[in-house]
Amino acid sequence: MDKGIKRIFLIVLDSLGIGEMPDAALYGDAGSNTLGSIIRSKQFDAPVLTSLGLFNIDGTDNRRAVSMPKASFARLSEESKGKDTTIGHWEIAGIVSKKPLPTYPNGFPPDIIAEFERRTGRKALCNKPYSGTDVLRDYGREHLATGALIVYTSADSVFQIAAHEGMVPRAELYRYCEIAREIMSGDHAVGRIIARPFEGEYPDFKRTSGRHDFSLAPPAETMLDALKAQGLNVISVGKIYDIFAGRGLTESHPVKNNADGMETTLSLAKKDFYGLVFVNLVDFDMVYGHRNDIDGYARAVSEFDVKLEKLIGLMKKEDVLILTADHGCDPATPSTDHSREYVPLILFGEKIKQGRNLKTLSGFSHIGATVADAFCVPVDIDSSSILPEVYNG
Repeated sequence: MDKGIKRIFLIVLDSLGIGEMPDAALYGDAGSNTLGSIIRSKQFDAPVLTSLGLFNIDGTDNRRAVSMPKASFARLSEESKGKDTTIGHWEIAGIVSKKPLPTYPNGFPPDIIAEFERRTGRKALCNKPYSGTDVLRDYGREHLATGALIVYTSADSVFQIAAHEGMVPRAELYRYCEIAREIMSGDHAVGRIIARPFEGEYPDFKRTSGRHDFSLAPPAETMLDALKAQGLNVISVGKIYDIFAGRGLTESHPVKNNADGMETTLSLAKKDFYGLVFVNLVDFDMVYGHRNDIDGYARAVSEFDVKLEKLIGLMKKEDVLILTADHGCDPATPSTDHSREYVPLILFGEKIKQGRNLKTLSGFSHIGATVADAFCVPVDIDSSSILPEVYNG
C-alpha cells in the first residue's frame, strides 16, 4: 500500500548516546551518558528537540519531558558487537555485526607496519592508540623533519594516517590510505582507514578539512541498496558516503562541519525528489566528544536545534524526519573514546503520530526496516518496521 511518504530525512547526531547499555561495563563504559552529561552545561538549549520528545524517551531526564510531544519516539539498543561509527551506521541500515571489527590497543603488528612502509616508501611514526590532537603535538615535528608518516589508532577499529599538507599533498596521502586499505584485509580488516591531513607550525598544528575515510564495504546488502535498486533517490550528506564505501547511493554531498551539513540538508529540502536524505553530523563526536569538551558539545546541540527548526519549517506533508545516533561519546568521562550507549529515535511529520512512546527497542536496524517500509521497498532485515505503530496516514 502506498503510504504517501515521498521524502525521508534521516539525520544521525554522531555520538549522541542517551545512557549506558546493560553490557557497557564489558566495553569499559559503565556510567556513560552523553546526553546526561551535556545537559548540565549552561550552553545546552534545545527547545525543538525537547518539544519533539527527546526527554520523554526512556532513561533520559524525564523532568525535562513535555506533556504533548510532537513526535513518536523510542530508545534503541545496539545488537552489534561494537560501539563505533561504521558498525552503528551499518546496523541503522540493516546489518547486525555479530563479530566486532579488529582493534589494536597495542598498535599494529610489525609485519603490517613493515608492509605499509615498503609499499609507501616512507617510515611510520607512533603506531599506538592516540588522541588525534595529541599525536600532532608529539610527532608533528619529527614528521616534518623526516617525512615519516604518523600512523596511529584508537579504541575504534581504525588505521589513521596523519601528514602535513606541506610535506605530503592531500592526493598522495589518500593514495597511502588506499594502500593501507589493501593491506588491512582478512583478519585485519579494520572498519576505516582515515586520512588526517594537518597544517600549521609546532605547537599550533591543526587538522584541515581534508579528512577522508576509506571504509570497509558493508558485508551484505543494506536498506540503501534496496532503495537504489527500486529507483529511489538515495542522497548522502557528510561521511555517509565514506561509511558505506559509496554503496547504495545515488548522490553524495561532502561537508566541512555540522553547520555545512545542515545548510546542505536545508538546500536539499527545497528540492523535489523521491527518496532518502541520509545525514551524518560528525562534529558532536569528532570535535567535542573525543576532546571531552562538555560545553562545546552542548553548544553544538543547541546550534543544531536552531537549524532543525528551519528544516521542520521546510517539511511538506509527505515528508518524514528521523533523528538518531550511532553510539555514545560521553565528554564527561576520563575516556576520550566512544561509549556503549542506547541511542534516541525520534520520528516526526504529518504522517507520524504525535506522542507515541515505543519504549525501548532492540536493534538500530528498526530504522532501516522502517525507511524501506515507508517507501514500500522489500528489504532483508531481521528487525521489523515500526511504521505500523506510528503511521498517521
